[in-house]
Amino acid sequence: MRSSNPAFSSQTFTQFDHAYGATRGTVMTVQGTVGKTFGLLGILSATAIWSWQATLNDQIQPGVLGAAAIGGFVLALITIFKPTAAPWTAPVYAAFEGVFLGMLSCLIENRLGHAARGNYAGIAMQAVSLTGATLFMMLFAYTTGLIRVTERLRAGVVAATGAVCLFYFVTFLLRMFGVGMPSLWSPSPFSIGISVVVVGIAAFNLLLDFDFIEQGARAQVPKYMEWYGAFGLLVTLIWLYLEILRLLTKLQDRR
Repeated sequence: MRSSNPAFSSQTFTQFDHAYGATRGTVMTVQGTVGKTFGLLGILSATAIWSWQATLNDQIQPGVLGAAAIGGFVLALITIFKPTAAPWTAPVYAAFEGVFLGMLSCLIENRLGHAARGNYAGIAMQAVSLTGATLFMMLFAYTTGLIRVTERLRAGVVAATGAVCLFYFVTFLLRMFGVGMPSLWSPSPFSIGISVVVVGIAAFNLLLDFDFIEQGARAQVPKYMEWYGAFGLLVTLIWLYLEILRLLTKLQDRR
């Protein structure tokens, strides 16, 4: 199984003996993964609300934004390379990402919005709502068989996600050397079109995540993999939220 989500590599389940779980209480289940996903989302939401309020009231240092981003990245790497640590690292990762997203969203909506041509009031909640709607829409499409995760679809999504990652990496390197690409971040139709495509790719990654979790449950991998599956799904949701937030800011700037 291939997945463009770095947490869900094709080798994740091959290390386990399928006869590992004799009882339901000792193996990964879809229901258990869903419950842990909601738990991680709860942690993320709580820390995001706290950091939003702290940022709004100038009760938090700006450096916390970078520290939360770096901390979340390090925890993500630890979780990816050591899935057995997921029951401990995944909740802390969710907390770090909540702080990062809360601060970033508050700064965009309440500070960058006032400096930009348009006001971004309510844009964060719009992004949250659209992310949630996309999640349930893709879940409906997956569970009903409206969109089937075939090898061709999986290969296409993996290739597209890799292209996006390469694009971001090259853009980052160019900016380090002082080469800007303003047309890609401006509210031009071309830039908005790119954002729409990236949001679509992120949404289709949810299908691969659902399929990977279901395959893990069928393979009867150890119980801690529920945390790992929930972590991987959270990674995609965070990416989707950030891309939707970027798209909304571009659309607002065109008004």
